[in-house]
Amino acid sequence: MSTHDLTVPVAPPATPWRERLGTMVPILVLAPSLAASFIYVFVFTIWTLYLSLSNSSLMPTYLFVGLDNYASLWANRRWNIAYTNLFLFSGFYIVGSMAIGLLLAILIDQRVRGEAVWRTIFLYPLAVSFIVTGTVWSWLYNPVDGIQAFVRGLGWADFSFALTANRNTAIYAVIITGIWQSSGFAMALFLAGLRSVDPDLVKAAQIDGASVSRTYRKVILPTIAPIFLAVAVIQIQFAIKTFDLVAALTRGGPGVSTTFPAIYVYDLMFQRGQIGEGAAAAMMMLAALAVVLVPYSLWIVWRRRAEGRNG
Repeated sequence: MSTHDLTVPVAPPATPWRERLGTMVPILVLAPSLAASFIYVFVFTIWTLYLSLSNSSLMPTYLFVGLDNYASLWANRRWNIAYTNLFLFSGFYIVGSMAIGLLLAILIDQRVRGEAVWRTIFLYPLAVSFIVTGTVWSWLYNPVDGIQAFVRGLGWADFSFALTANRNTAIYAVIITGIWQSSGFAMALFLAGLRSVDPDLVKAAQIDGASVSRTYRKVILPTIAPIFLAVAVIQIQFAIKTFDLVAALTRGGPGVSTTFPAIYVYDLMFQRGQIGEGAAAAMMMLAALAVVLVPYSLWIVWRRRAEGRNG
């Protein structure tokens, strides 16, 4: 046997401690927030689900009663109004904020003078909390001190703008205020998408003789289609969790005309002491959110896998 036939095992090089430390530091930094998120999302969700199946009232009792709380919830007229308002608000709020945001983004995309100033103005409502927004707009809707009183003072004695004082129009006051708050957010995302479109595609369309409107409809907007979906999903989350805007603007009134699920959950749990039914209402809100987020997450996973297969 020659010396060439002898193989001496070579130990793998030891990983320097600096490299191991560099690998562990991100994990150690993220671990507390990940643990807190897990507890906050999954543990509390399971606990809320169990409470919704119990006869808990002022304090949790954990006596299982099945779906009684859900049956009582859907038999309540106020809850049905709240859930109807949620869908009505979501539809107008999402379509309105996206339409105005897209229009503003297209106008700013024309490289207008003072673009930074206009962007700041349109984004300003996003920096204001919903509580402040609701309070300010409640003054504007006030028939005694708001827009109605101002216009009537100018001579139009028949002018009416007391939207929040009427059961039939109060929900539209909430919708208008929500659109004003969120249009700037939609504009920022749409503008980023417009600026990311390949200029060669636009030039090719112009060379082919396409008008500006046709270029946007046939080339630019289809290119940024994923941004439309992302904006819609984010806006839906805002709509489902709407609480502080309504609390500051109408407090759920007049009567129960602008009651939303979040307002109803708060009232059940902290005003009436009906924890079991309040937990059931919270789970129905989670179900509405899951109807949006689960398909969106599955679509994202499918799209990434499709992009990976296509290289």
